[in-house]
Amino acid sequence: MKFKAFDFVPEILDGLDSMGFDECTPVQELSMPVIWEGKDLIACAQTGTGKTAAYLLPVLNRIADHPGQGINTLIIAPTRELVLQIDQQIEGFSYFSGATSLAVYGGGEGAAFEQQKAALVQGADIIVATPGRLLSHISLKYTDFSTIKHLILDEADRMLDMGFFDDLMRIVRELPTSRQTLMFSATMPPKIRKLAEGILKNPESINIAISKPAENIVQQAYMVYENQKVALVKSLLKGKTDYKSVIIFTSRKINVNGLVRDLRRMGFKADGMLSDLDQKEREEVMLRFKNRDTQVLVATDIVSRGIDIDGIDMVMNYDVPRDPEDYVHRIGRTARAQSSGIAITLISDLDQHNFKKIEDLIEREIIKIPLPPEFQEAPVYNPISGKIFGKRAPSRSNDHQKTAILTKKKIFRHRDRGTHQGHQTE
Repeated sequence: MKFKAFDFVPEILDGLDSMGFDECTPVQELSMPVIWEGKDLIACAQTGTGKTAAYLLPVLNRIADHPGQGINTLIIAPTRELVLQIDQQIEGFSYFSGATSLAVYGGGEGAAFEQQKAALVQGADIIVATPGRLLSHISLKYTDFSTIKHLILDEADRMLDMGFFDDLMRIVRELPTSRQTLMFSATMPPKIRKLAEGILKNPESINIAISKPAENIVQQAYMVYENQKVALVKSLLKGKTDYKSVIIFTSRKINVNGLVRDLRRMGFKADGMLSDLDQKEREEVMLRFKNRDTQVLVATDIVSRGIDIDGIDMVMNYDVPRDPEDYVHRIGRTARAQSSGIAITLISDLDQHNFKKIEDLIEREIIKIPLPPEFQEAPVYNPISGKIFGKRAPSRSNDHQKTAILTKKKIFRHRDRGTHQGHQTE
């Protein structure tokens, strides 16, 4: 379905044309008619499916008819990076319509806080905010949300993972009850259902099959002891001058600076991204990476979701993520916009069960590549006693056989889930 099939005002169509948007992704095609009708919506769609445009375009279309009448829309997102990305998309889509927006997030200088205060008082059309910084402004009693028509929660599951449930409910209590509320989430655990019941009214529900990495991502894994990881990273990247853009994800901040230092010694242009950096430093790191001035970005999960960068050649998981969904989001940074990419995961002997959860979730076995010849023996992938992917392990008792059979049935029950991948970036 083409965007021109919707009754957008000419200014929005011009913005779509200038950004190269022609065909709708599934989440856009299904969500926009619901939003257009003014209904509340809970949509489950993973990163990379185009959900940001799905909610922005109908809202901007309404603002184009009545701009400058106070704060029309409040968008809440979990991280500064996602807030800035959403704000940039608003600028692109609304370039010809003149809608105003402001990103509200912490970590900046005092002048930024005053600019945010001015926009909240004077009423920019759209406010995109992190929960913590928005509450800081609310506590100072100068915010006026009486004109808000739309509340949008983006990456709602991640906000709950970060402990923002109470903050979100405090913000919601400041808003008019006669509003349209839209909730977008990559996963739909019970806690999201609970949040939806508390703030949405008779919502429509859309589920764009999640948790399936794109088919054009080549997924590989290495079994490796923890003390072999740095040497393996060096071996995998050595001489790879054709990799122009690489992200290495680690679950531990302590690993970031050490890896960056080792990569720079190898001649790579490498940077680190972690929460300890102030906002200016984070923006500079991301700008260098987007501009290809940095070849390798070593990062914690702060950039696993919501970062819109095309052309990433490889994603490497230095650590196996504890949440299987995070694996999907991490490797979803590559193979975007119909390109191909490589995803490599280093599995330590202690991470096998977490990696097995990932394989269960995506319903496929990921090939385990032997270590290079110069390495000593690696751990054996055997997360379930009595069964090794690709070959049988000796059975030690009937109980172990039963465990393997039950696990096989559990995996089989997952296979009725469908899959679809959108190709537009968010």
